[in-house]
Amino acid sequence: MKYNTLNVAVQGPVFTRNDLALSGHKVLDYQFSLWVKKGYLLRLKKGIYAFSRDRDKLRGEGIAFLLYQPSYLSLESALAWYGFIPEIVYAYTSVTARITRTFENAWGRFIYRHVKSDLFWGYVEMKTEHGPYLLAEPEKALLDYFYFNLARINTEDDFDSIRLNEEEMEKTLDKNKFLRYSQAFGVKKMERWVRRCLR
Repeated sequence: MKYNTLNVAVQGPVFTRNDLALSGHKVLDYQFSLWVKKGYLLRLKKGIYAFSRDRDKLRGEGIAFLLYQPSYLSLESALAWYGFIPEIVYAYTSVTARITRTFENAWGRFIYRHVKSDLFWGYVEMKTEHGPYLLAEPEKALLDYFYFNLARINTEDDFDSIRLNEEEMEKTLDKNKFLRYSQAFGVKKMERWVRRCLR
């Protein structure tokens, strides 16, 4: 297959090797490697590519969704999105019901943290001109953060070191939903920090 044929065969900015195979096109490994080396394509992960010319049409949030499904953005990524933490987040952190994984590509680092399937909920679909992705609700993002970081949140000083923006939380959190969601986790140690957020 020639690169010009690939241009005609693929409509969107992102495609997979399976997409090409299903449409009857055969591309050899060395061709993908050559097109990446020449700068025509960007490799998102094994088997998933984007056209370099379309780089501005893609956002990290959408790529996080494409790389590993099912998953939704949560933890530091969602907390920063809601303005609950002051830090600029340099990785896209998601929650998944699959095994923990990490990927790196031209858009950054993508971290996927495993959660048992009965805690895989509490997210909304975000639709953008660049494609959809899933984002934790503010209540679930905060609870996910506590859940994955409980081992290092033992004292008030540990809690204060998270530097949560209490004003933003007061405006954004649905307190009844936050309490209801926290009970679904069934983790006794989380209760202290949930109450601390509701002061």
